[in-house]
Amino acid sequence: MKFEYCTLFKDVQLSGIFADSKVFADAIPKTSWASAQQAYEQHDLPMSNEALKCFVDAHFTFAEQPELQALSDVKSVADYIQKLWPKLQRKAFYSTNNSLLALEHDYVVPGGRFNEIYYWDSYFTALGLEDSGNISLIEAMVENFVSLIARYGCVPNGNRIYYTSRSQPPVLALMVKLLLPYKKSDTKWLERMVDAMRQEHDFWHQGEAQLENNSAHRRVVKLFNGMQLNRYWDDKPEPRPESYAEDIFDANQLPLSQRESFFRNIRAACESGWDFSARWLDDPTSLLSINTTNRVPVDLNTLLYLLEDTLVECLTMLNDKAQADTYSERAKLRKTAIQQLLWSEEHNWFCDFDLLNNKRSDVLSLAGCVPLYGGIVSPQQAHLIGVKLSSDFLRQGGLVSCLSNTSQQWDSPNGWAPLHWFAIKGLRDYGQFELAQKIALRWLNMLEQDFAIRHCLLEKYNVCEMQKTAGGGEYQVQQGFGWTNGVTSRLQVLYN
Repeated sequence: MKFEYCTLFKDVQLSGIFADSKVFADAIPKTSWASAQQAYEQHDLPMSNEALKCFVDAHFTFAEQPELQALSDVKSVADYIQKLWPKLQRKAFYSTNNSLLALEHDYVVPGGRFNEIYYWDSYFTALGLEDSGNISLIEAMVENFVSLIARYGCVPNGNRIYYTSRSQPPVLALMVKLLLPYKKSDTKWLERMVDAMRQEHDFWHQGEAQLENNSAHRRVVKLFNGMQLNRYWDDKPEPRPESYAEDIFDANQLPLSQRESFFRNIRAACESGWDFSARWLDDPTSLLSINTTNRVPVDLNTLLYLLEDTLVECLTMLNDKAQADTYSERAKLRKTAIQQLLWSEEHNWFCDFDLLNNKRSDVLSLAGCVPLYGGIVSPQQAHLIGVKLSSDFLRQGGLVSCLSNTSQQWDSPNGWAPLHWFAIKGLRDYGQFELAQKIALRWLNMLEQDFAIRHCLLEKYNVCEMQKTAGGGEYQVQQGFGWTNGVTSRLQVLYN
């Protein structure tokens, strides 16, 4: 469906009748996009905004968002989380006339404007579903990911047609590991998971055989010393349908020759899940300087290490020693590359690598904790990471996501649940239980205070000034919220 290229779509998005471009990208035509476009062409154009809004109302509907309805008689954060899961759950469906991609199994959405499954959100959501005993829903989401990989070659950013040119941080292996205690005797399930994880690994390494030193293709980078790591990418150098007006506005401030690069780098940042952050900006004051494809991200490469390591574990369980050895060697090489290229002695922190300037980035973010979570740091590095978390990242309400203070939502003063889980779990795994507990309790106390006022959970929080609502980015803070619920549930299990 090429709805994003039709004149109706462009005219509505640029009209400003919706404050958020995603609203119309997700619109449900009463008949079809083609018939709506045909009807639109019969009118005298251009329409006034009032007439355009009437036309949209006559030809489209919009999905309900049950999670935004007030929950009655909610007594606590834990009670809210349990009562919200059914409202965030969506039923399987097999066909669609809108931008949604069909899914054969039930799934969970984050909430608010995010009314579809999101890839990396789903792992953190699964933590809470496991706590509530809903293993079957975690299995259903994983089955959806396996189906999406079979259909599109990757798990798209979300189950929307406009997300199929990019993925998100690869967490299928984390979800498989979560399910292994429940499924390890099911050989057929294990074989299907291995096939899906291998396909995902192939997606991130398309074109690697042709690479020479100091070159890159799609998501693979071969460095000056022959080391190979990965980056974020998107094959489409054009405006995002879900942020069409925003991208057009920004691109129009650039020379024509720079616009395709801008679109690709914006999209690549969306694949990172960190949309947006100083991590990707050459000039932290300007989104126009975004340069995501020239960064080698530490979190992505750690997650790909965990994908390789999980493949080794599962292949060993299936007695496929040859393939297990192949991925074991890849994991070993990647771990070495992460240690040599991304560890900064200057900052005592893991940093992204800036390909443009051939050096480690000076932007310090919680992505640097993911190697701790991945179990690939030395005891000395783990100690230094703990020191820096305590001295530089820890605030009144928890951990700030990035030390850079910008207008972007993944930077200071905001804190995000998934990054807290990476940090806390990593600290616990390396025996730093006191610091892990301190961080968790600050996060939980902040949530309790905010919940007493709002009676809901949010996707992100201002952890520096807890009385203020988190801001930054392209849209208002969203309520729901899948990964906040999941991580908070797990932290309550550990610390309450």
